[in-house]
Amino acid sequence: MTQTLGAMLTTAPPLLSIAQAEELARRHYAITGSFQQLTSERDANYRIKTPSGSYVLKLANPAEPREVTDFQTRALLHLEASNLPVPHVIRSTSGAIEVPLPQGVLRVLTYLEGQPQHLTPQSRAQSQALAAMAARVTLALQGFDHPAAEHFLQWDIKQAANLRPLLGAVPPDLAALCRATLDRFDTEIAPVLAKLRAQVVHNDLNPHNVLVDPADPTRIAGILDFGDMVKTPLICDAAVAGSYLIDPARALESLVEFLRAYHAVLPLTATERRLFPDLVAVRMLTTITIASTRAAQQPENAPYILRNLATARPGMMALAALDRKAVTAAMEAI
Repeated sequence: MTQTLGAMLTTAPPLLSIAQAEELARRHYAITGSFQQLTSERDANYRIKTPSGSYVLKLANPAEPREVTDFQTRALLHLEASNLPVPHVIRSTSGAIEVPLPQGVLRVLTYLEGQPQHLTPQSRAQSQALAAMAARVTLALQGFDHPAAEHFLQWDIKQAANLRPLLGAVPPDLAALCRATLDRFDTEIAPVLAKLRAQVVHNDLNPHNVLVDPADPTRIAGILDFGDMVKTPLICDAAVAGSYLIDPARALESLVEFLRAYHAVLPLTATERRLFPDLVAVRMLTTITIASTRAAQQPENAPYILRNLATARPGMMALAALDRKAVTAAMEAI
């Protein structure tokens, strides 16, 4: 199981007390203020409030290879010129973008203000705004590469075949659907996916990683958590973002509205559009399988790990109920 998920998904976040976080921030960044621990899947994160602004102190998971952390940091540096609402890297007192420590790599980023998307009412306008923002982030990452960009990450849709040994952890009522989805991925999706254009992408635009303007929930105010970045077919990134925005009562319409808004900013090929619904379903499968497995391994962090199952389960079932010919026709018409 550890081999399937990878060490980063089976190693608990590092233990870091408030006192330790305060000392690290003071010693390496000359930053002092009030500290608040933030929930995280893999890292130890603290918000630091100071008179001049707020920051996030991040201690990377000890299982994360140093080159992967560097990949994420340099991607953020690359994006700083894009005028997108993403965190900026704060350099240490010695001018370093990262501080290697025995317990993990330390970084400080700017803190972005806004309301988490998952706390706001979902709407068509918000879905379309997020689709456009997802496309803008992908466009801004075009041309960026890194030696660690192709690292193994089970959250990468193209790695879905590796989930098969974990299907025993999924809820029993979804087991048959999950197996059928993986069967289709292996035989019909993966061979085509391997031939599509690929690049570095964010790969985790879920509603907990998106901030919106509290006064206008249709305006995207921040994109967080670049910890799942990977080089993969770019349509996979669109599928990741779209998978959290499917209204089960109008699943096909949700797919079309999201992809049309994305396509308007970053034009997609006919093959990419055709694969999109299947890739959305595979992302939902990935969410259900990995979350169920990890929640059993780390029961103390289960509420956070399972946070996205409430949308993945009904969404996957709704997609499975759609007429495949109608879905294909709708994608071709975009």
